[in-house]
Amino acid sequence: MKVELRETFESGLPPGDDHPYRSGLWRPQYSEYDAWDLDVEGEIPDDLAGVYLRNTETAVFEPAKRYHPFDGDGMLHSIGFANGEAKYANRFVRTEGFLAEQEAKQSLWAGITEHPSNAVVDHGWGARTMMKDNASTDVIVHRGEALASFYQCGELYRLDPRTLEPKGVSAWDGRFPKEGVSAHPRVDEHTGELLFFNYGADAPYMHYGVVSADGDLVTYVDIPLPGPRLPHDMMFTENWSILNDLPLFWDPEALANGFYSNVFRRDLPSRFALIPRHGATEDIRWFEADPTFVLHWSNAFEDGDEVVLDGFFQHNPTARGIDRSANTDPRFKGFETLDMNVLQARAHRWRFNLVTGETKEESMSDQCSEFPMINGQHWGRPYRYSYNARCAQGLFAFDGLIKHDVVAGTEELWEAPEGTFLSETVVAPKLGSTAEDDAYLLTFSSDIHNDMSHCEIFEASDPASGPIARVKLPERICSGTHATWAASDQL
Repeated sequence: MKVELRETFESGLPPGDDHPYRSGLWRPQYSEYDAWDLDVEGEIPDDLAGVYLRNTETAVFEPAKRYHPFDGDGMLHSIGFANGEAKYANRFVRTEGFLAEQEAKQSLWAGITEHPSNAVVDHGWGARTMMKDNASTDVIVHRGEALASFYQCGELYRLDPRTLEPKGVSAWDGRFPKEGVSAHPRVDEHTGELLFFNYGADAPYMHYGVVSADGDLVTYVDIPLPGPRLPHDMMFTENWSILNDLPLFWDPEALANGFYSNVFRRDLPSRFALIPRHGATEDIRWFEADPTFVLHWSNAFEDGDEVVLDGFFQHNPTARGIDRSANTDPRFKGFETLDMNVLQARAHRWRFNLVTGETKEESMSDQCSEFPMINGQHWGRPYRYSYNARCAQGLFAFDGLIKHDVVAGTEELWEAPEGTFLSETVVAPKLGSTAEDDAYLLTFSSDIHNDMSHCEIFEASDPASGPIARVKLPERICSGTHATWAASDQL
């Protein structure tokens, strides 16, 4: 392995830090590398060509009161493949907030579990305002550029997908919305369009937009809601975009006093807004379903008169009935809800009948899993396979990979070795592939016991047999959230 150390940043955390999301699997890393001639167990396939990107959250400075893992600064990891070889790079996303705190050598913004008055500065970003847009939640590739985004809405930070060279923020010819863009914008690989939403504390509380394959904002409309909501993801079909109004949101009374605490209203339905891709507010079709919260959607497609939507239904979104007495450290208040096993996330299907207005729904699995990925050529179209992360017990982490055949209703599991955790697993179609699972699966792994990370490569047709190749990284990477794959012809 050949490694070039590009830059190292100083940690502002205490020595011997024992915070569960700043140690162990979530131990921060502060060095940026370029690496090539990487050490490989097995053989990198010749028909794997493109870039795998992952976003991670890195704690840099002590917070005012409490640190939550989603407060960390974004660090992107890129591993590019071509001709049986791989190159790796990692970089902090140079957000405005990251650069300001580097200059100040301290935290300047309040985190998700802190009152906004804890902020040192008097301005912030996004749905919640007074927060730092850390661009650490999601990453996609559109028009050949990597776009890093923030779950509470903010800028789209542009980077070169291979080198991670910063390229500024998206402007869309001056039409970038003042409300920002939420994490989980979606790219339709068939049209090249980017679909997005944002949300906030002021009416109409949500907007939806479309950016063309040429980079122009061609649609931007209101999605009126009854009040502030906390949507995290969206989905689309060939003709429809799907947004949601779920009954887990900021408590209105607390919000009036400047506090952001969540309440789950079991007496309210889940509502789904179906809007034609380039439609107007008056074109929205609303559907109702059982109350829940959904963090991530798997896919959606059209089936005759119905729109089918797959995602992960949380049966206990607020960790009701969970014994919290063991957690007496106020720094870790609410961390129970980071365990998907506590939230009871299960694969689920909704069917919206466009003729009758009826909703039908059903559970698709008894197993706790989340963070789904599919073959991107099937986004918004009928599909068969979803590759889901098995949720580890007691921690926001993944310890297995599940291939879910949504047609046959079967699941295949590959379990990571004890002490090893995975990333969101992307699907990389083989060059010239025709079948949906004629592809490779890529995931970054972190081996706590041996203090190392790899990029694991699986056959998408048979992930349960284990990785066919393992590419070693220069350093064990911190855990995080989302990832994406961009084929070479998308770069």
